[in-house]
Amino acid sequence: MMAEITWTYDVLPGFEQTTLAGLSAPEGPIEAVLVRRRCSLASTKAVLYVHGYVDYFFQTHLADFYNQAGLHFYAVELRRHGRALRQDQRPNYTSNIDEYLQDVDAAITLMRGGEQMDWLLLNGHSTGGLVAALYAHRGQQRSAVSAVFLNSPFLDMNLPAWQQWTLEPILSMLGVFSPHLTIPDMSVVYGQSLHASQHGEWHYNTRWKPIEGFPIYAGWLRAIHRAHAEVAQGLDIHCPVLVMHAARSAWPKAWSEEVMTADIVLDVNDIRRLSPRLGPHVELHAIADGMHDLTLSQLKARRVVFKELQDWLIAIGGIQPMD
Repeated sequence: MMAEITWTYDVLPGFEQTTLAGLSAPEGPIEAVLVRRRCSLASTKAVLYVHGYVDYFFQTHLADFYNQAGLHFYAVELRRHGRALRQDQRPNYTSNIDEYLQDVDAAITLMRGGEQMDWLLLNGHSTGGLVAALYAHRGQQRSAVSAVFLNSPFLDMNLPAWQQWTLEPILSMLGVFSPHLTIPDMSVVYGQSLHASQHGEWHYNTRWKPIEGFPIYAGWLRAIHRAHAEVAQGLDIHCPVLVMHAARSAWPKAWSEEVMTADIVLDVNDIRRLSPRLGPHVELHAIADGMHDLTLSQLKARRVVFKELQDWLIAIGGIQPMD
């Protein structure tokens, strides 16, 4: 029998949260957080959203879309991220991607048990897309995942080929001996494109999602490097998978308007190349003028994202046609 779950008010109006305790980590017990907003329909269908690196759930308009489609909305805040970040923890750090799969598993356990959900869409963005793909491939409750939607999944490092073959393995090896060595890499330009205090339209907590990002550690890079190698070998996700990405990437060194119409975090060519290796039922869509987080793109591109997602969900029987 599951322990009684206590839901409390979330930082976002209209949402609730509960702590996922009893998780394990090298340093001892650790916590993740599950956020929810149930739709008004008597439905047993739900979506679990998994955020990216230097990220947490704040995209209420994404929850609006799912609720209007008749899906209960849940978002897992991975350990050491956002709502689950505790004092004296290294923000967003992990030395093993399986830690995040454990967090997703705890969320699904609660959703299937106390929340009684029996149809599940796993929606991951960026690093969360990598996590979602690996969970659907080999997670403990992968059979409970009915469909997967990946928004600009982080399937490979955005590096020139020569660096991937030389520099990346060296840095990954450093992760064995000096896991907490910091590797300066983050640009402020992406953060500038999002936050309303800069050039964007979104309001969020910059303590949990700093405009300048968080430090990248060698141990984290090693964990991601190993996860990428697993994807490159090919996964076996049996359920329908929708992958969306921006139509093009850009590599700006400073702010320009181009930032608002391209993925400046990942190379979309990597997503195109690797997505077919996720499983036998992958559908791939490029979004013109899309940004890295497609749901945070400018309005015209954002509307296309939600229309494509709606059409796909209807086609796979996840939702009924929306008015």
